[in-house]
Amino acid sequence: MRSITTFDIQYAHRFYRFQGEAQYLHGHTGTLTIEVEDSVNPGVNMVFPCNEIKKTAWDVIRNFDHALILREDDPLLPAILGVYEKQGIKNGHKLNTMKGPAFSCELCTAHPDCRLVVTKETMTAEGMIKMVYELLKDKLNIAKITFVSGDNTASCEFPVSGTMDRCPLCGVSMKDGVCPKCGYRRK
Repeated sequence: MRSITTFDIQYAHRFYRFQGEAQYLHGHTGTLTIEVEDSVNPGVNMVFPCNEIKKTAWDVIRNFDHALILREDDPLLPAILGVYEKQGIKNGHKLNTMKGPAFSCELCTAHPDCRLVVTKETMTAEGMIKMVYELLKDKLNIAKITFVSGDNTASCEFPVSGTMDRCPLCGVSMKDGVCPKCGYRRK
């Protein structure tokens, strides 16, 4: 069975070296849907609490929200960072509170202090799915991710093997036999 959670994010990007309208810097509202699959946990009668999926995923995804997403070889990247440096906001600003913890993986690196995600590949709907899966695959049993951005939609299903050790009282993932939410200890 699956629990499904959806996120809306706002971001700006461009398709560097693309021959078309998308080569210009532009923005989107994107909708990301994550489907988590597992057995129904007998204690709480659910796969995984959707609000907990949202919390777990949002720690990563919020760095894409209201961010500029550029490929690492895009010549706009040093120019933008230069402007941020001159403006005094490259290393953050007291009003920049929507940021999440910095992350880095093979596909992308988040620089939350300057609301920037630097990618290895062009940020397409397919690219977003690859990045989100890479960042969350060890935290959730992701069965499917769908990303809608403007008129573009991509979707990918992933193999799910085994079940995650979840708390019988609140359904969240256990860490070393202890529930981080309610403190339940596995006997």
